[in-house]
Amino acid sequence: MEVNEWLAIAMFVSFILMIFSGFPVAWLLGGIAVVFTGISLFADNHLDTFIGLDWNYTALTVDRIWAIMSNWVLVALPMFVFMGQMLDRSGVAESLMHNVSRLFGRLNGGTAIAVVLIGLMLAASTGIIGASVALLTLLALPVMLKNQYQSELAVGTVCAVGTLGILIPPSIMLVMMADQLALSVGDLFLGAVFPGVLLGSAFILYIVIRAFFNPDLAPVGDATESLDWNVVLNAMKAIIPPALLILAVLGSIFMGLATPTEASGVGAFGATLLAWYNKKLNLAVFKTVCIQTSQTTGFIFAILIGATAFSLVLRGLGGDELIESALTGLPFGPTGIVISILFCTFLLGFFLDWIEITLIILPLVAPVVESLGFNLVWFTVLFAVCLQTSFLTPPVGFALFYCKGVAPPQIKVGTLYRGVTPFIVLQLLAITIVFVWPAIVTWLPSQAYGN
Repeated sequence: MEVNEWLAIAMFVSFILMIFSGFPVAWLLGGIAVVFTGISLFADNHLDTFIGLDWNYTALTVDRIWAIMSNWVLVALPMFVFMGQMLDRSGVAESLMHNVSRLFGRLNGGTAIAVVLIGLMLAASTGIIGASVALLTLLALPVMLKNQYQSELAVGTVCAVGTLGILIPPSIMLVMMADQLALSVGDLFLGAVFPGVLLGSAFILYIVIRAFFNPDLAPVGDATESLDWNVVLNAMKAIIPPALLILAVLGSIFMGLATPTEASGVGAFGATLLAWYNKKLNLAVFKTVCIQTSQTTGFIFAILIGATAFSLVLRGLGGDELIESALTGLPFGPTGIVISILFCTFLLGFFLDWIEITLIILPLVAPVVESLGFNLVWFTVLFAVCLQTSFLTPPVGFALFYCKGVAPPQIKVGTLYRGVTPFIVLQLLAITIVFVWPAIVTWLPSQAYGN
C-alpha cells in the first residue's frame, strides 16, 4: 500500500478512536483534517514520497462550505426542526395519548399499541428523535407501568417507536442524504413511506403476539372505559389536526404543489397554528422554540462543515479509491458487497451518530453501489433504515439516553438494553425485507414521478 493509503486509513481510525474522548464531533472532524494535511506535508518534505496534499487543497473547504450554505434544499432543515419543536409544545401529543389510549384500552397491550400509532403520527410531524422519545417516555411510560406492563416491553416500545421520526418523512436525515447524493428529496420521502409503515406494523404485531400469549406482560388497565361512540369521536378529534398537518406537508410535496423547502415552511406555520389553537402559544414558548431550533440547526451545520473538511482531505489521500477498490475486491458479488456495506454501517452505528455516517460514509459507498447497478434511491432508504437502528444499539444508542434521562428511577440501564433488543431484531428483519423486495421502496416514487 502507498503512504497516502496508510494515511487515509489512519485518518478514519483516528476519528473513530477520538469520538470516545467526548470532544465535540464537529471540531474533531475539522481538527483531524488539519492534522493530516500537516502530516501529508511533512511526509512530502521529509520522506521519499509525494502525496500532493497541501494547505491550498484543504482551503477548498471554504468553497465547499459556500456551496452548502447556498443550497436551498438545506433551508428545509431548520424549518422542519422548528415544526417538530413547536408541535412538541402544541399539546397535540398529550391529546393523542389520552384519546387514542382510551380507544385501545380494553385490549391486552392496548396502551403500547396506542404508543406505536401516536409515535407514527409524531414521526410524520416532528422527525426529532430526542423530542419524540422524551415526550413518549413522559406521557406513556408512567401509564404502562401503572397498568403493570413489563418494564422491558414498556421502555422498548417507547424507545423503538420514538426513533421512527428519523425515517418517516418529513425526515431531516433524508433531506441531508438527498443533498449529499444529489437525489430528489421527494423520491426519498416517497421511498421511505412503506418501510416506515412496515416497521410500525411490525412493532404492533410483536406487541399483539406477546400480549396474546402472555397477557401478564401487558394487562388491561383497571380503570379502562368501555368503548363507545364518544370515545371514538374524541379520538378522531385528536387525530385530525396532526393528520391535516401531515397531509399539508407531505401531500404538497408528493403532488408537486411545493418543493420540500416550501413545504417545510408550511409545516412550521401549521405547527404554530396548532399550538395557537390549543392555547399553548405564547411569547415564552415561541422564544424557546426559536432558541432550540437555532441550537439544533447550528449543531447540524457545524458537523456538516467539519465533515466537509474531513471528507475533502480523506479524498485527497485517495480514501474514496481505497474504499471502492476494497469493496469491489470482495469475493461476494454485487449483492454480497451491499450486504457487507450494510453490516459495516450497522456496526458503525454502535459508535457513531447518524450525522457522521451520513456525511462521511454514505458519499463514499453510494457511488460504488450505483456502479454495481443498484437503484440509488432504494439503497439510500435501506441505508437510512439501517442507520435508524443505531439509535437503539449500545453504547451510543441516543434513544436509550433520552429515555433514561426522563424515565422513573426504577428503570435501569439493563432494563433499557433488554427492552430494545427485540425491537432491534425487528428492525433487522425490516432491513432484510426491504433488501429482498426493493419494490417496497421504488414502487411509490415510480408511480408518483414515473422514474
